[in-house]
Amino acid sequence: MIRLDEVTVRVATPGGDLVLLHPTTLSLTEQRVALIGSNGSGKSTLARLLNGLVEPSDGRVTVNDLDTTRDGAAVRRQVGFVFTDPGAQLVMPTCLEDIALSLRRSIKDKKERLAKAREILAEFDLADKADTSVHALSGGQKQLLALAGVLSTNPAILVADEPTTLLDLRNTRVIADRLFALSQQLILVTHDLDLALRCDRALVIDEARVAFDGAPADAVAFYRQQVTR
Repeated sequence: MIRLDEVTVRVATPGGDLVLLHPTTLSLTEQRVALIGSNGSGKSTLARLLNGLVEPSDGRVTVNDLDTTRDGAAVRRQVGFVFTDPGAQLVMPTCLEDIALSLRRSIKDKKERLAKAREILAEFDLADKADTSVHALSGGQKQLLALAGVLSTNPAILVADEPTTLLDLRNTRVIADRLFALSQQLILVTHDLDLALRCDRALVIDEARVAFDGAPADAVAFYRQQVTR
């Protein structure tokens, strides 16, 4: 279970502290939770707290009783993170090598590791791209590869930060269907309100606060009203 207890995030600036998240207390237990809101509202800050990419200035974030500040490495083994731009995650020359890199901790033997990497690529319809440069992939293929790499480590939770923003309609559907078929808990940061409606719970983030927390349809209605106000 994910818990935030009176969590605040702020950064020092020449003009004084800038608050990126006001005091927030939450328990996230649902299978699929959407975070929606305008650009700069604090969605990504909240999402990055969940695996220790951002640490709280005050308060405490725990994942299955592990503290994200004190137990950061253990938390990151439980919480996978998919970025908006898959280029931030694809670090090896070819698709096969990139997946194999994710497996280095769990599979020590190189031959076994490469064989498993090929299996994973096949599961994501990328078997024919094993020896292809990651830079030669389409946007949708890059996001699929990034997702495959994160899921190859078997996290209990997946945080996806606007994973479809850079994709066309077809690839958005492909990635979305993959995400919603997962057995892992999914925390989805998204501007796509149709995706938010597929979740079990939705939070509207506004001006670094949780402005609404409830059923997705109600959250989307609240957000639409907020935007047109």
